[in-house]
Amino acid sequence: MSAPLLQINNLQVDFVTEIGTTTAVKDISITVNRGEIVAIVGESGSGKSVTSLSVLQLLPKPPARYTRGEILFSAGAAEPVDLLMQTPEQMRSIRGNQIAMIFQEPMTSLNPVFTCGHQVQEALRLHVKISRKEARQKTIELFKRVKLPNPEQLFRRYPHQLSGGQKQRVMIAMAMSCEPSLLICDEPTTALDVTVQKTILQLIKELQQTQQMGVIFITHDLGVVAEVADRAVVMYRGEIVESGPVASIFNDPQHPYTKGLLACRPVLHPKGERLPIVSDFLENNRPFEVTRYTQAAVQPVELKETDNTVKQPFIQVSRLNVWFPSKTNLFGKPVDYVKAIDNIRFEIYKGETLGLVGESGCGKTTLGRTLLGLIQPTSGSVRYDGTDLAKVDASTMKEMRKDIQIIFQDPYSSLNPRLTIGAAIAEPLKVHNIITSSAQRKDRVVELLEKVNLKAEHFHRYPHEFSGGQRQRIVIARALALNPSFIVCDESVSALDVSVQAQVLNLLNDLKAEMGFTIVFISHDLSVVRYISDRIMVMNKGRIEEIGEAEQVYYNPQKEYTRQLIDSIPKGL
Repeated sequence: MSAPLLQINNLQVDFVTEIGTTTAVKDISITVNRGEIVAIVGESGSGKSVTSLSVLQLLPKPPARYTRGEILFSAGAAEPVDLLMQTPEQMRSIRGNQIAMIFQEPMTSLNPVFTCGHQVQEALRLHVKISRKEARQKTIELFKRVKLPNPEQLFRRYPHQLSGGQKQRVMIAMAMSCEPSLLICDEPTTALDVTVQKTILQLIKELQQTQQMGVIFITHDLGVVAEVADRAVVMYRGEIVESGPVASIFNDPQHPYTKGLLACRPVLHPKGERLPIVSDFLENNRPFEVTRYTQAAVQPVELKETDNTVKQPFIQVSRLNVWFPSKTNLFGKPVDYVKAIDNIRFEIYKGETLGLVGESGCGKTTLGRTLLGLIQPTSGSVRYDGTDLAKVDASTMKEMRKDIQIIFQDPYSSLNPRLTIGAAIAEPLKVHNIITSSAQRKDRVVELLEKVNLKAEHFHRYPHEFSGGQRQRIVIARALALNPSFIVCDESVSALDVSVQAQVLNLLNDLKAEMGFTIVFISHDLSVVRYISDRIMVMNKGRIEEIGEAEQVYYNPQKEYTRQLIDSIPKGL
């Protein structure tokens, strides 16, 4: 019987700093066989990425230190080698050649000053002795294999000229260029639309099967795990708490942490029902029931017009166009446009949550920012409580800013790293001269922190001292500081772990019930949008494809485009 492709035995990884020693991975053992996909799941900080980076010795030493264990890699008929004992020169011959890695964020992994074709060609020539012409031809073949449109043109394009899904496919082409025995995928689909995600997952599975490649797939999306993996390893605080075939993990989880991760997925719960959180299972060992909420189980869906006759529109969008110049003539005059928003009209009603979904480039974010007055429309109007935003002067707009707020996708980049979170939340209170006394401002900030389940002692800490979920709660607190009546959430939970996502969704629902604000919730995750929204609006190429009650659109879509979006969602087991 041949040796496993990869064997991690009793691995322990410590990080040694001036403050002390932190154990990131503690005594873990994982086996990956040829032709097998092993998923590693868990929250941020569970040790998933540290484990994968250890395989390729990509952790900086110091502060990283391998205090125990071995990582045995067996390629072909050769004797297994311990990757931790290899020299830097030996590791360079293994990286990209026998073991390849696809990183989470392709934009930061691709060099912005070289074309995409050059970067894949360079990786090929480093490990395979072929001419530049042969490397170019092989690169174009790889681009075709990963289903990139117009491979010859994309060969000459730079990373910024490609969409997120296309950049991810370039990374896959680079990883596959030397036909590795082992592929490590670190959250490769986290920020992608469901349709692009489905294509990427099918591509990875197809390449894995044709080349009998072993795959380590790191993700916090349990639907993706069920879709692609053969076995799953669940990590919590640097330790493996459960492992086994995916079907048994999903249908009969044994550890309280695994039960919590599975139970808090929005797809399992009807609207209005509070999402369970992982700590409930860890502290109280709550029972786990495999029950999947479906609208059919509650009542049949009948297609009907949404009855808004008795409601007064809070925001009215009429014949709205937002066009960006894409081509200019010799004199700089635009002759062609990208129609980000193309002649749309709809209403938003007071106190409702309108979910806004669609693929990248459909105009979701542009629409959200136009609703806030951050982008001026080319034509048409956005009326906020009867006032046309395009026609108000700067001083009136500043006054209106108190009522309209945005929660961005990446909380870290929307917080000033040089300001404490107390100062960041107090800043809008100072700008709008709401509370003049610094002591009263501090009391208000502490009140807001407690409202989003943080503590008064966090007031003097900086953004880098918080987890992703905590930072998201900080920007929610900042958005609520001025008691707004309208909030745009732009992909505000898309990059969060499923357990943290559940906490943020519960928080938004609680705060909305308490404060009565109106939300536009932008996301590419339709199961989350279905759970939190009253109505869903589906956008495609700048136009409204479909709009209606959330359950109605999700369970009984009328347009083919909406059906394709919903069919692309990983369904789980």
